[in-house]
Amino acid sequence: MQQIRMQSTFIQTGLTIADPVQRMEPSKAIQSIEQPQATLHIERTPGRLTIDQTEAWEQMDIKHIFQRTAELAQEGKQRVLEGIARRSRQGDELMHIERGGNVLGAHAKQNSERPTKQFNIGWIPSPFSVKTHYEQAKLNIEAQTHKPIIDVQIQKPIHDYTPGSVKTNVTQENSLNIDVVNV
Repeated sequence: MQQIRMQSTFIQTGLTIADPVQRMEPSKAIQSIEQPQATLHIERTPGRLTIDQTEAWEQMDIKHIFQRTAELAQEGKQRVLEGIARRSRQGDELMHIERGGNVLGAHAKQNSERPTKQFNIGWIPSPFSVKTHYEQAKLNIEAQTHKPIIDVQIQKPIHDYTPGSVKTNVTQENSLNIDVVNV
């Protein structure tokens, strides 16, 4: 009897795989920051102290020449008027000498006597005769800030990519052998 024998081998495939290669390198951004200085404006009005000693000097009889001249002129005018009044009165008294009394002696005594001088400590002014006034200093400060100037330039990353690959190959081919054998 005869037999058919079949012998077969299957195909075998092989894979050659190359992995993909990817390299990413970030680039640094270019950054520039500039901070402008603040503007500061200071305006100052100085304080002012005013001292008025006029009244104190007047009380110590140290006066300005214009004031002294005016006072002396007023005093002279007053004395002239007093002198005119005295002479008029004395003339009236002399016109009535017949009424009796010692009119000439009284006139001589009045005309020869000087008024008593009053003396007081004149070099000490009264309290608060020196006037002071103070205007305080004024200070005005204006500050103006400026925002920073920021400039950023973004750089693209460095990206290299080599794609992977898969190659197939046949490591063993398929085959079929048919033999007829007598048994």
